[in-house]
Amino acid sequence: MHIRVLGAHNCESQNSKLISLLIDDVLAIDAGALTSSLSFEAQQKIKAILLTHQHYDHIRDIPTIAMNFFLRQATINVYSIPPVYDALVTHLLDGELYPNFLQQPPQNPTIRFTIIESDKLLQIEGYSILAVPVNHSAPTVGYQVASPDGKAVFYTGDTGPGLAHCWQRVSPQLLIAEVTAPDKYKEWAAKSGHLTPSLLKQELTSFREFNGYLPQVVVVHMSPHLEKEIEAEIAAVGKALSSSITLAYEGMQLDL
Repeated sequence: MHIRVLGAHNCESQNSKLISLLIDDVLAIDAGALTSSLSFEAQQKIKAILLTHQHYDHIRDIPTIAMNFFLRQATINVYSIPPVYDALVTHLLDGELYPNFLQQPPQNPTIRFTIIESDKLLQIEGYSILAVPVNHSAPTVGYQVASPDGKAVFYTGDTGPGLAHCWQRVSPQLLIAEVTAPDKYKEWAAKSGHLTPSLLKQELTSFREFNGYLPQVVVVHMSPHLEKEIEAEIAAVGKALSSSITLAYEGMQLDL
């Protein structure tokens, strides 16, 4: 399994992009940087997109990748929970801001949207997919993606503390977890459904208790202007847990 980090942050600039992951060139998770990071040819290789929730930095490029598929008379499969579908229809693909590619063209819509159920295993493009609810300010799911050869990654999506129920359901070799801010924002993060390094440490300790090991951990969704503080605190967490924890960056490539 080859994983490419297209976007690793929660704010965009010349050097930072919104969150988006690409697995084996065919399966995307979240769409913050799909079209801005990939050539037209690379976009056309994508077979399916999994969306964690409806916040803009996670769905931003759905309209633009849909336009690229529409102009080539192709179809893209998108999977997520009902609130994400509602947000796309009501806002991004409302027929005014952008065409409603969920219904156009009428005979074969550009976006084939499938509503998923949490905690129910799905087979998508040869991968076993499990969506697990996490704790965020909007309904959100994290995804475990497992390849036919048994390699698995779990991406938390945006989440706050309290992931014990997730750890009982997943067993990845790689955990991609959000850490939005350093510990001086710990109270705000917990209330708004995000993690800081010390909150991540609590969740990783819980993971180890349930599963008897810790996977490789990669951190995403950092606030760029706070990244140096996050990096220093994450290094301390990794040392305390005797675990490999690294911050993601745009273009990062991971192999399982």
